[in-house]
Amino acid sequence: MALIDRLRHRNPEHKSASMTVIEHLEELRHRMVVMCLALGVATIPAWFLWTPFQVLIRKPYCQALLNLPAGSRPVTGCDLVFIGVIDPLFVKIKVVLFIAMFLAAPVILWQLWAFIVPGLNSKERRLAIPFIGTSMVLFALGGFVAYITLPKGLGFLLGFAGEGFQPLLTADKFIGFVVLMTLAFGASFEFPMVLIFLSLVGILSSGKMRAARRWAFLGIAIFSAVITPSSDPYTMLAMMLPMYVFYEAAIIVTRLMKK
Repeated sequence: MALIDRLRHRNPEHKSASMTVIEHLEELRHRMVVMCLALGVATIPAWFLWTPFQVLIRKPYCQALLNLPAGSRPVTGCDLVFIGVIDPLFVKIKVVLFIAMFLAAPVILWQLWAFIVPGLNSKERRLAIPFIGTSMVLFALGGFVAYITLPKGLGFLLGFAGEGFQPLLTADKFIGFVVLMTLAFGASFEFPMVLIFLSLVGILSSGKMRAARRWAFLGIAIFSAVITPSSDPYTMLAMMLPMYVFYEAAIIVTRLMKK
C-alpha cells in the first residue's frame, strides 16, 4: 500500500489535482528561480561569444555595402559607430543577454513544460513534445531565412536615396534591427503550428482553409508588409512565400488528421 501511495503521489494528474493555489504559486516561483539561474549561468559563455556574434551580424551589412555605388559607401567601411560614451556598454550587455536567452532556452522551455504538464491529459502530453520541438525548429528556420535575406534588404534600403547619401549606422540601432528582423521571421514561421492548433481545438478545418485560400494569401501579404521592420520587397517576399507554403502544408496535415 505504501508503494502504491508513493506512485500515486508521483502521478502528474494526481499531483495537479491535489495541489492548492498556494502550492501552485510556490511551484511557479521555483520554476522561475531555476529559469533565472539558468539565464545567469548562460551569460558567462555568452560574454565570450560577443566577438564572433558581432562579426556574424555585421557580415550582411558588409555584403550590402559592396553592392552600393562607390560614392554611397560610408567612409567607415562596414564598421558600426556609436555616438554616446556609454553606448558600447549598453550594446554589449543587450547582445550578451540576447545570446544568454538563446543558450538558456532549453532549460527555460523545460521548466515551462514541467509546470504545465500536470494540467494535461495523456493524449495532450504526447502531442505537446513534438509540437514544442517543431515550433523551435521552425523558429530557428525563420531566423536563418531572415539572416540570408538581410544583405538584399539592406542593399535596397541603404541605396534607395541614390548617390550622394552615405549610411552611418550606429551599433545600437543596427543590432536592434537585426534582432527585430530575426524575431519577426521566427514568429511568422510559427504560422503552421497556429493553424494546426486551431484545427485541433475545432476552430478550423482543412475544408475551411481550402475555401479561404484567396483571403489567406491576401492576409499573408498584408501581414508580411506590416511585420517586417524594413518593408522592402525582398524581405516581404522572403516571408510571404514560405508562409503561404506553410498554409498549404497545414491543409495537408489537417486532412491527414481528419480535421
